[in-house]
Amino acid sequence: MTVEIDKDEEAELKLRVFQDRLGYHFRDRDLLINALTHASTGEDKNYERMEFLGDRVLGLVIAEILYRCFPYENEGALARRHSALACTQTLAKIALDLEVHEILRATVSDKSTGNNKQENILADCMEAIIGAIFLDFGYVPCQEVITSLWGDKIYTLMQPPIDSKTALQEWAQARKLPIPNYEVVSREGPDHAPVFTVRVSVNGYDPEMAIGNSKRNAEKVAAQALYDKLQKLAG
Repeated sequence: MTVEIDKDEEAELKLRVFQDRLGYHFRDRDLLINALTHASTGEDKNYERMEFLGDRVLGLVIAEILYRCFPYENEGALARRHSALACTQTLAKIALDLEVHEILRATVSDKSTGNNKQENILADCMEAIIGAIFLDFGYVPCQEVITSLWGDKIYTLMQPPIDSKTALQEWAQARKLPIPNYEVVSREGPDHAPVFTVRVSVNGYDPEMAIGNSKRNAEKVAAQALYDKLQKLAG
C-alpha cells in the first residue's frame, strides 16, 4: 500500500529536516519561511530585510569568536580571517552543505535556470537565516549555530577564496594578455527577476557564455567556465 504525502506535508517535512541540519528549531516558523523566500516570488515578506540584519549579526559573532580564539594576533590578521569567514563564497558553501537551495522559495523560472544555486542568493539566504535565528531567540543561539556550521573553517581560513573573475584576470595577466572582456548579450525577464546572458572572452581563445539573475553573477559563472576550460588547455 502506497501512502501519498500532500505538498504541504512534504514542505513541512523538508523544513523539519532542514532545521535538524541547521542545529536550530524555530519557535516562530514564519521567521524561517520569510528567510527562505526570494523577492522574485512577489511575496510581501522576503529575506532581504533579514539578510541586512543577519549580515551584522554574523559579522559580530565571527569577530567575537576570532577575538577569543586568537588572543595574540594583531588587528590585520584578525581582519583577514574575518573577511574569509564572512565572504560570499564561504556563506554559499555552507548554504549548499545545508541544501538551502532545495527549500528556497523562488519562482519556477529561478529554479529551472539554476538561479537558486547562485552564490550570492545562497549567501544572502544564509545571512537571512542567521537574522531569523536572532529575531527568534537572540544572540546566543546565533553564536552556537555559527560556531557549529563554520567549524574548522574558523581556524583554517585566513584569506578569502579567489573569485572566478579575479582568477581569470590573473591567468590572462600572467601570460601578458589583455584583461578579459565581458559583454552583456541579452537581458530578459521582469525587473524583479531579470535574466542576464553574458559573454566573456580572452584574446586568442574561444569565449564562454553564461546566464544569471544579475550581470555580476552571469559574469562570474562565465568567468569560471572560461577559466576551467583554459586550465584544461594548459594542462
